Amino acid sequence: MRKDNKNFDTALIRDLAVLLDETNLSEIELEQGETRIRVARQLSINAPVNFAAAQPAAAPAPAAAAAPAAAAPAAADNAAHPGTITSPMVGTAYLAPEPGAAVFIQVGDKVSEGQTILIIEAMKTMNHIPATKSGTVKQILVDDAQPVEFGEPLIIVE
Repeated sequence: MRKDNKNFDTALIRDLAVLLDETNLSEIELEQGETRIRVARQLSINAPVNFAAAQPAAAPAPAAAAAPAAAAPAAADNAAHPGTITSPMVGTAYLAPEPGAAVFIQVGDKVSEGQTILIIEAMKTMNHIPATKSGTVKQILVDDAQPVEFGEPLIIVE
């Protein structure tokens, strides 16, 4: 470890944050001697990623900047929309059946109730997610390979 512990921890935290993005993990914890660092992100639709870090047990580290409050109302509006199709499970959303293939749906497409609109991978199982109503796709609220939570808005169909 470097003698200037503050710089070491900051660089390490930044490296761990980059690793979170690259691997789509939600949390990493590292313990080295008496120093313990935990970097985690909260996954939320249309909201920036939050990073928090914990330093040695005796002195907690300050949390990084919080997400802007304006992002929460946008997600709440999408969830309240009557045409919102929400995630039935926690997992990773995929917009196409396999890498490089055409996406299941695009904005403006007409969908029928029961038609596969995306796949959510959960515990190494690919789950086809059907449209819960017929209509026109107005918005796709998730990106390909994005982690999703139970009840999170995925698509808006009108």
